[in-house]
Amino acid sequence: MMPTSLSGNITLALALFAVCGLATTAAPASAKSRRADNTPKGFLLKTIQWQGTTYRYLVYVPADYTRDHPWPTILFLHGSGECGTDGLKPLGVGIGTHIMRHAERWPFLVIIPQKPEVRDTWAQYDDLLMAMLKKTEREYRVDTTRLYLTGLSQGGFGTWALAAKHPDLFAAAAPICGIGDPNQASELAKIPLWVFHGAADPVVSPEADQKTVDAVKAAGGDIQFTLYPGVGHDSWDNAYDDPNLPQWFLQHQRPAK
Repeated sequence: MMPTSLSGNITLALALFAVCGLATTAAPASAKSRRADNTPKGFLLKTIQWQGTTYRYLVYVPADYTRDHPWPTILFLHGSGECGTDGLKPLGVGIGTHIMRHAERWPFLVIIPQKPEVRDTWAQYDDLLMAMLKKTEREYRVDTTRLYLTGLSQGGFGTWALAAKHPDLFAAAAPICGIGDPNQASELAKIPLWVFHGAADPVVSPEADQKTVDAVKAAGGDIQFTLYPGVGHDSWDNAYDDPNLPQWFLQHQRPAK
């Protein structure tokens, strides 16, 4: 769903690209060389070939990134209003805008793919998302025990679906204003979940989200549900502006394989 503030957020994003060090798809320079010329790290525009098609996506690299230690990594799934092929629109809504405002809260590598078609689901792009993750692991020092998943609206649905499909991959997941499948509760119970929704959401039913939360609880899952009174569909701004969310992610780590 495209919020009324989208154009303003995209303007903010474009204005801050230079500050954040937006680059093209060239392989990333070493941390040492980037520090030497004081180039700020930020959102890097990249490409990947998948099934004969080139897809653009973004990777956020914190300013203090080095290869000295593995970094926790977030996969973010956007909503329907950010679909397309430019690779940039997903930065205008959701986690990207909040990282730019409070980078100190987000000591993560963040992968931000773009779904081309509104009519498609994120689950249809599961193989592509896994390929982006593997490519990021080759280019950066990713902590594979601290991979996290989050998304809003269509991306919230996608977060539920991918968490159920890959409960042994992600250390925690935070779906926002989406709905999961209660029939997948046994798989969802294998991963810590923090669910967010606006109580006044006219687009995606918070009551339906509650049913999935209840099913996961009944299956013994580690799940919490934050319902924002009076908030509509854009509950992602409340969720990503909460400094407790990135800290909650960091509290969860999967055993090393």
